[in-house]
Amino acid sequence: MNKVSLYFENGLFLEAKSFGSDGTSVGECVFNTSMTGYQEIATDPSYAGQFVTFTMPEIGNVGCNAQDMESTKAHCKGVIVRSYQDRPSSFRCEETLAALLKKHGVLGITDIDTRYITKILRDEGAMMMVASTEIHDKEELKKVLENSPRIEEINYIEQVSTKEPYVHNQARYDILQFDYAKPNTSKKIIALDFGIKRNILNELTHAGMEVTVVPNSMPSSEIIAKFEAKEIDGVFLSNGPGDPLILKDEQEKIRDMIAAKVPMFGICLGHQLLSISHGYDTYKLQFGQHGGNHPVKNLQTGSVEITAQNHNYNVPDNITEVAEITHINLFDNTIEGVKYKDAPIMSVQHHPEASPGPHESAYVFQEFADMLG
Repeated sequence: MNKVSLYFENGLFLEAKSFGSDGTSVGECVFNTSMTGYQEIATDPSYAGQFVTFTMPEIGNVGCNAQDMESTKAHCKGVIVRSYQDRPSSFRCEETLAALLKKHGVLGITDIDTRYITKILRDEGAMMMVASTEIHDKEELKKVLENSPRIEEINYIEQVSTKEPYVHNQARYDILQFDYAKPNTSKKIIALDFGIKRNILNELTHAGMEVTVVPNSMPSSEIIAKFEAKEIDGVFLSNGPGDPLILKDEQEKIRDMIAAKVPMFGICLGHQLLSISHGYDTYKLQFGQHGGNHPVKNLQTGSVEITAQNHNYNVPDNITEVAEITHINLFDNTIEGVKYKDAPIMSVQHHPEASPGPHESAYVFQEFADMLG
């Protein structure tokens, strides 16, 4: 393993070992409390621009495989782990985590005190950092970081969104059959790709929707024309990376669809963009919510769901002026889901497709299908 040096914007300088790609990379450092799912996390486009510090100390134990990819590649800037295991043991393993990271130019950092880093991020908040296998001088790394744009200044969805439309034609993975179920669809929707996860698409088709995934650049006029011609029944707004406040084109596009009364469902970034498009700006959480063990209460049924989370931004409390709150996070009472009062629009902040429960939050996909009529 090569040496890798880390410099954080609070002045912290650390040295560790590298097991991924070589090079120099700048991004925002966050921590994730999931016990499993490191491959899904690394390949989630919502982590574009971020280094993910895992609180689970042993990472790499079961390797990686094609079925657990949430997208076509690893999108994060790097992963930071206490102990990396390069000899995975699993009958599903097709390659090591190191091989996956190297293939996609992502740094892997190990032999470092992740508990220490997590406590700093918890107390001081998510922060920018630079990691390098090439530069090991603290002052030089500091200059690289100071001269690099911050994550909130970069439109990462232009990098992660699909370039061409495509139809998704598989449903939920059947672990007993080791294959994907065949979809039985009766509704047609467009999914605006801001960094969509494959398992979200699986759940949409599982709920009976034929999904055409389109680039984030698709004009709202074209989407509205398809809706008015009854070629589609609604629109899904996907998850994605970065600060939603800088996505002005996407906000305007959603406003057009709100005015045209297009039924919509948003997850994570889609949830945030719906709030902003209704006139309620998001705010940044101190260190965000990243993990697979967050309790969320459904205020309509009273049930508590164990959810997966991955966001740094949240919608404001005064959104109740236009929407009914349907879900809250029991860790900090932040808003996790809403239904808009005068429109066929719903959204959730958590990831109901990520299956930590394992399927106790998946009903929201069926609620969207039912909303389409």
